[in-house]
Amino acid sequence: MPSSPTFAAALLLLAPSLGVAPAHAQAQKQEVEAVASVDLERYAGTWYEQARLPLFFQRNCVENTTARYTLRDDGRIDVVNQCTDDDGDRIEARAIARRVGESTSRLEVRFAPAFLSFLPVVWGDYWILDLDPDYRWAIVGSPDRKYLWFLTRDQAFAQDKLDALIVKAQDLGYDTSRLVRTPQR
Repeated sequence: MPSSPTFAAALLLLAPSLGVAPAHAQAQKQEVEAVASVDLERYAGTWYEQARLPLFFQRNCVENTTARYTLRDDGRIDVVNQCTDDDGDRIEARAIARRVGESTSRLEVRFAPAFLSFLPVVWGDYWILDLDPDYRWAIVGSPDRKYLWFLTRDQAFAQDKLDALIVKAQDLGYDTSRLVRTPQR
């Protein structure tokens, strides 16, 4: 493991693109709340992204974005994100998620290699902010309001229902004027 100042500086520069913020920035945004609890067995499976705030690491995704969550025996969650790019190719990103303390609705996700998992900057917040009682849709975001996803169990999702979820996110203080809609075909 490199320990040079250059390596440390590179990690600090990567932190925003990994979806993390310095501890002092996160402390200022604690008014965002995750749902009280989530049955992670019910939450596992495939979700279809209907919209998101623009993200550097999803810049090549133009349609058919999905997230698949699989519970592991060690209590963590395997994450497989896929999307289609401009050329019609499927892009895949694999990650691992862990619970924050005892919470089942506040998770952290790491796409970086396992040998970097000891570094806090490689873990990004994944908070389940609102969830359908039947686990048909979820609003997921970060407490600093930089990241936001609207996920559904069905590939097709009625526009009026998505609009209602967007209003919920606005009520939570998220800037939904920059939302990118995700075509699902």
